[in-house]
Amino acid sequence: MPAAVLAAAALAVGCTPQPPDAGGGAPGGGSGAGGPALAAVDTLTVKGRAPKTGYAREEFGRAWADTDGNGCGTREDILARDATDVRYQDGERCRVARGVLPQDPYTGRRIVFARGDRKVDIDHVVALSDAWQKGARQWDAGKRLRFANDPLNLLAVDASANRRKGDGDTATWLPPSREYRCRYVARQVAVKKKYGVWVTAAERDAMKRVLNGCPGERLP
Repeated sequence: MPAAVLAAAALAVGCTPQPPDAGGGAPGGGSGAGGPALAAVDTLTVKGRAPKTGYAREEFGRAWADTDGNGCGTREDILARDATDVRYQDGERCRVARGVLPQDPYTGRRIVFARGDRKVDIDHVVALSDAWQKGARQWDAGKRLRFANDPLNLLAVDASANRRKGDGDTATWLPPSREYRCRYVARQVAVKKKYGVWVTAAERDAMKRVLNGCPGERLP
């Protein structure tokens, strides 16, 4: 989502972000401790997509809540996790003023961003409305809040690519960067497995098509 208007920036000691679900490498890259991604696809429930009736962003709680209690909102945590050369707003220990995505996951491009320039979004890898239509409508408020702020389901990415994605699933959208597609799909599988979000038959088949090309890919 777009950040607020950029204030004067200065290097400062920032909040400690939530520990990434991953160890090193590309932004949000996984440690692979969760097992083979291709095999995990078959553990997902397959059902038809339910109506979007009743969906609103507010159903998943206040946007970018501080769910880990570190004093910083989730958006700032993810920017601090995924970016390099991070600078914080003068006098603020959490608000990221600028930074660099050395290799944007979705496009493969290097992105230098500043607060308010709308170059970088924090993407829900499994979109909230997609989850709503595949099980989240029945969850309690606490589970929806955790889902919306789980670092496993969040990446700092090129804003234009993210907006083209919309609420698409694997059957309808994949990152333009082919190099990242296996990791992207593995992350969607991991999120859906963790929260019990189901997949459509078309989505399952699309996941398998991608992961058949990288059978060694593991869940983050």
